Amino acid sequence: MDQTAIDLLARIAAALERIAPEPPEPASLEGHDAFVWQPARRALEPVGRVSRVGIDLLQGVERQKQILLDNTLRFARGLPANNAMLWGARGMGKSSLVKAAHAAANAALPHSLALIEIHREDIATLPDLLDLVRPQSRRSLVLCDDLSFEREDADYKALKSVLDGGIKGRPDNVLFYATSNRRHLMPRDMIENERSTAINPSEATEEKVSLSDRFGIWIGFHNCDQTVFFTMIEAYAAHFGLNIDQTTLHAQAIEWSVTRGARSGRVAWQFINDLAGRLGRMITNTES
Repeated sequence: MDQTAIDLLARIAAALERIAPEPPEPASLEGHDAFVWQPARRALEPVGRVSRVGIDLLQGVERQKQILLDNTLRFARGLPANNAMLWGARGMGKSSLVKAAHAAANAALPHSLALIEIHREDIATLPDLLDLVRPQSRRSLVLCDDLSFEREDADYKALKSVLDGGIKGRPDNVLFYATSNRRHLMPRDMIENERSTAINPSEATEEKVSLSDRFGIWIGFHNCDQTVFFTMIEAYAAHFGLNIDQTTLHAQAIEWSVTRGARSGRVAWQFINDLAGRLGRMITNTES
């Protein structure tokens, strides 16, 4: 190769180096308590204020609160703890409870836990996220909200390996919490189809449902009755200082739930937003 070609290649290499993006800075869990995983940039995007309600405001899920809070506090103290799956009825506070437990743990043990949200569509990049936080001294809760898998979706195999298997295993400083409307994270017809078409039905079914077994804690959420719904409404109204008598509050709450066709924590919050607007009061579900 003559000198002219060598000089040309050197100039091209120098130009490419100048326009190449800067390498990402090492991840840091300091400075903020919550982050969103951005896999395209292999970066953690800080969240200044987390949308959440205080754990005392979550009504009708006392047993669920105690189980998750105890597990989260043990993890924050550096003790053994389990991955947890919160499953069941829509709008009953599954993701709200995770965020509230994280806040309660940090209130008891300041700056002990970071909360990292990973979106369902990014679950295949979970190993990359774990590699990023593995060397961190701070402990992390990784939350995937509304986790589920559909037919022909192979991401569940990667998640199985990360949660409980593989050579690296789950880092000691990471706990994985997931919420789902499905107990086994997959539609029933998908499991039934495997059972009816597989050569060995029991093995095929086990393969599909074994993902949920990777979670040491299962916490079920169920539709609430009218008494619990009223308890939710009353707690919100008292907390935000909404001046309305209980009889009127209950009557309006019943009408609201009928129009929504459901009673749940989400419906209760939507009603309180409507009530506060009619009363000219400002409320927020974001706590500092």
